[in-house]
Amino acid sequence: MKVCLPSEYPANFEWMPGAKEILVYDIEAEVCKAAIDQANLIICCDFNSLDRIDKMGEMVSEKENTPVFLIDHHIDPEPFADEVYSDPSASSTCELVVEFLTLLGADERLDRDVAEACYTGIITDTGRFRHSISARLFEIAARLAASGVRDNMINDYIFNSATEKQLRLLGYSLYERLEVLEDYDTAIISLSKDDYKKFAITRGDTEGIVNYMLSMPHIKLAAFITEQPTITKYSLRSKGDISVQKMARKHFNGGGHKNASGGALKISLQKAIDKFKKVLPEYMGSPIL
Repeated sequence: MKVCLPSEYPANFEWMPGAKEILVYDIEAEVCKAAIDQANLIICCDFNSLDRIDKMGEMVSEKENTPVFLIDHHIDPEPFADEVYSDPSASSTCELVVEFLTLLGADERLDRDVAEACYTGIITDTGRFRHSISARLFEIAARLAASGVRDNMINDYIFNSATEKQLRLLGYSLYERLEVLEDYDTAIISLSKDDYKKFAITRGDTEGIVNYMLSMPHIKLAAFITEQPTITKYSLRSKGDISVQKMARKHFNGGGHKNASGGALKISLQKAIDKFKKVLPEYMGSPIL
């Protein structure tokens, strides 16, 4: 079995068993291609369309005689898989993985390593049990705890492993790059290409910055907009009934969850910020004058 990712994962997940064996397309394109070419079964997890895995998606679509199985919790999965296990009401794909093991009668496979991997997916997708929670979720979390999950260790690895560079970047983002649009209960943080050079930002360094804006009680919508080499990316978060998923899909070539979505456009950073502000009234109403 081979695990392939389209791009690098954040360093705070390197502790997970098997992480060192993961193939990353951006680093080992030919090795990933060979793994996909030789596969007898392709299992896709946690995305609802092949364009979400970039060039790897093209390779999967070209494997006409290889069955594809999708397990995912995003809404409206595109019809690229032969078999689908999907439930948008689930907190995370990892919640569905645990349920699927039960359906297979494979509860014995839920050893500590597997349980901790599933638990990691659940706490990261739910923001440590703050979003998309349900009785069903806590029942699954209890089963994982019974399998020996080391909650304190996992939380330390994921949430208490920031580097000095990441903390300085966070401080800069909040002090220098934060814009609050009081009339719309919205906040924006934007980072330019020059910011990326200044802090030598790599993948994972900006993880979680968008969430700090929502820590302000009156802020209902947060946008983290970053200028990449060829595109400008949006990371969107919201509270309550505000659907950033609809916003991302309609305006930013993206998607995701109701309260957590993303997208990207091939425009400059300033134009991306201006476009976001232009569509705000559609979702946040007209400002109070």
